[in-house]
Amino acid sequence: MEENRILAEDKKEYTTLNLGPTHPATHGIFQNVLTMDGEIIVDSEQTVGYIHRAFEKIAEHRPYYQITPLTDRLNYCSSPINNMGWHMTVEKLLGVQTPKRVDYMRVIIMELARIADHLVCNSVIGVDTGALTGFTYVFQWREKIYDIYESICGARLTTNIGRIGGMERDFTPEVIASIRSFLKEFPAVFDEFCRLLERNRIFMDRIVGTGAISAERALNYGFTGPNLRAAGVDYDVRVMNPYSSYQDFDFIIPVGTNGDTYDRFMVRQEEIRQSLRIIEQALNNLPEGKFFADVPEFFLPPKEEVYNNMEALIWHFKIVMGETDVPVGEVYHSVEGGNGELGYYLISDGGRAPFRLHFRRPCFIYYQAFPEMIKGSTLSDAIVVMSSMNVIAGELDA
Repeated sequence: MEENRILAEDKKEYTTLNLGPTHPATHGIFQNVLTMDGEIIVDSEQTVGYIHRAFEKIAEHRPYYQITPLTDRLNYCSSPINNMGWHMTVEKLLGVQTPKRVDYMRVIIMELARIADHLVCNSVIGVDTGALTGFTYVFQWREKIYDIYESICGARLTTNIGRIGGMERDFTPEVIASIRSFLKEFPAVFDEFCRLLERNRIFMDRIVGTGAISAERALNYGFTGPNLRAAGVDYDVRVMNPYSSYQDFDFIIPVGTNGDTYDRFMVRQEEIRQSLRIIEQALNNLPEGKFFADVPEFFLPPKEEVYNNMEALIWHFKIVMGETDVPVGEVYHSVEGGNGELGYYLISDGGRAPFRLHFRRPCFIYYQAFPEMIKGSTLSDAIVVMSSMNVIAGELDA
């Protein structure tokens, strides 16, 4: 829908353009009402909430273990990270210390999810500048990551992977073989993707200097993740507040200088390489031991025990029916999600469901800067800037 109007202050005629909410280029159900001077964006007003599902309110009426599927539907491009973050939040409230094997298994899964998330984001940036080949190529390898998810938990997109207190099952030899195969074969494919875009003259002309934001403005808006690091701030939750034994691993935090679309693209590219390093270290040093903590009141017992052991059957019933009370407390725990700091602020009144639960969704925080970042740009720039911010509608609205 377009509408012509004249602004009294400068007597110029502008065009109002609805970008979204249902538009393939917006990569989600949200709307930007653009005020255009020809092809140049003069102003922008956002509308969100088209897929708001009231997850935080739903969580107040669900047992803790039933909240994990809600987290799947935040950033669904890297849902295992959401799952793990929630489990660690509840474990912090319960005072549960997970075995090292659990920590390393979680790190492997979360870094695979980070690679999948960044592949989607960066290949779509290519699509939005007219380069479709890289997208179709790397999506085959995103599917290989989903194959690994499926072999671990039986699901692919909304994974519901892991449990409060550990993992639902140990890594099988087939899972480990699949991960090693990915580590061996993917780098060569990724190098081809890098050669296709990173120094491509047309690609660079389209995104260098586009949608730039300074470190100061990014911090003022509350940016985290690759969007903040692209502006030159080396903040990463995995390093600043290590969780799941991330302090055991050697990896580099890439940072940019200009905070533009190209820097955001390049930061994610390097993060993919660093994730491969982390996975290899975790796999090579995977500790022996149990894949769950000794918390029978919260960790579902194995099915064979449920069928043959009365105590396991009782615990299984109590957990599934949500009949286990949790301690009174107030905790916040955050993880480094695919697109920023994903946090869970949990208040318990001692009942069987949270008294209050708030999701700190990075998308919701940094999307507010979008009008400032596209002001003075062209319409085509607005599309690629949105892609480079990695705005996921499911996380934006929650």
